[in-house]
Amino acid sequence: MKSAFLHVSVPFVLCVVLANTSLFDEVEVDLSTDHYAEKVVDFLPYFLAMPCNCLVNLAYIYMGLYWFTWTGCAPEPQESRYLREVFALMAVFYGPVQWTRLATLRRAPAVLDQWFTLPIFAWVPLWISYIERGPAKWRATHAVALELLSVLSYGLALAHERGFELALCCHVILAVYRGVRVQLAHGDRRTRGYLLLAVLSCAGFVVLKLLDHWLGQYQLFERLTGHFWSKVCDVLQFHFSFCFLTTLSQSTRGKTAAQRE
Repeated sequence: MKSAFLHVSVPFVLCVVLANTSLFDEVEVDLSTDHYAEKVVDFLPYFLAMPCNCLVNLAYIYMGLYWFTWTGCAPEPQESRYLREVFALMAVFYGPVQWTRLATLRRAPAVLDQWFTLPIFAWVPLWISYIERGPAKWRATHAVALELLSVLSYGLALAHERGFELALCCHVILAVYRGVRVQLAHGDRRTRGYLLLAVLSCAGFVVLKLLDHWLGQYQLFERLTGHFWSKVCDVLQFHFSFCFLTTLSQSTRGKTAAQRE
């Protein structure tokens, strides 16, 4: 638990420091309420100006804490617990970052909102690598290298105005590809359902966010906007990824133990 917290909090603080320098002044980010379809409520405090889009970030924190304290139904190896706890803490830290972006409309939290998305997606293929290789062959150095590469890939946002979208697309494709591959090799009907729900939630996260303003013209989406529902899908994407990865971890451990006997 201490290692997971340390390994999330230290890079988090470092990224916060860098985001508050002039390094990312040229990155294309939206810093206006016009970017969101939800209308600002003037009589509410600034941190609740867009109440639905703000409060939905509590779901990240709740979901992250749930999986951080999850005990499962079988003994959990140290490496598997570490992977789960880090992924859960990423969700816990990510919620306040998004909330701060909405509350302040400043460049630094907007950059962090984009930046942290990349290592979160990268953690999925990293966890899958552990499932495929097993505790004996999995190395923490591999995790460090992949996460460092993911963090550095945000440099594409400095090179081109659509660099972040390119980096994110690559991360999503890699996560889905590795998920499908490990499902075909080690999965069952239950994990197939979790994977399908995670992929559908990911699609909803992307599509609903892109259609935020278009959906806003309809009364049904005036307050609970496309952006709000995209965040709901993002939380579900997190949750079903946890379900998929923890279930696969348990089932592969069971198969390995049976083979040894």
